Amino acid sequence: MKKFISIFIPVFLILAFVFSYIQPFVKTSESISDEVFRLHIIANSDSEDDQKLKLLVRDRVLEEGRGIFENCDSLEDIILKCRDNLDILTKAAEECVSENGYDYDVNAYIDKEYFNTREYESITLPSGIYNALKIEIGEAKGHNWWCVMFPAICLYSVSETELNEILTEEEVELINSNNKYEIRFKVVEIYEKIKDKIS
Repeated sequence: MKKFISIFIPVFLILAFVFSYIQPFVKTSESISDEVFRLHIIANSDSEDDQKLKLLVRDRVLEEGRGIFENCDSLEDIILKCRDNLDILTKAAEECVSENGYDYDVNAYIDKEYFNTREYESITLPSGIYNALKIEIGEAKGHNWWCVMFPAICLYSVSETELNEILTEEEVELINSNNKYEIRFKVVEIYEKIKDKIS
């Protein structure tokens, strides 16, 4: 028992110190996941043709989405417009699949799902549970592609000013960190995975 206590207390103190150190970072990361809307497209398989098809579907859905989501100024707004236009976005993806000679089913829906830390162009999004438009092509067993639809990074060229209107200064600094916080991103990822499993 004494041996257990002598091991447990130092480990507990170390974990408590680490968590207190990264707690502000965790809070900022969770704020980002609560304010961002993602597009998540999953290919039928990892074959070269299926991966190419995934990118063609991406282009078609983004093209269709530019007109639909043009004036969205909040997460709630883009989710509502996405729900109202889900049939249009699904049809665009289905037409793209058919035009390229495939008969895969397309399943599109709005979901809250866990994402690991990921880089998209010049930004890094921390791990967490995000709202997303999810598009599954065929068996959806291939590698996926994702981007940020709100703020509209993958729809338009979003300026720093526009980002600052949606995200806080700390959140903008974090997503533009260029892996400056790589270790802390990893700790947050572990924390979010544990939290996701518990919930």
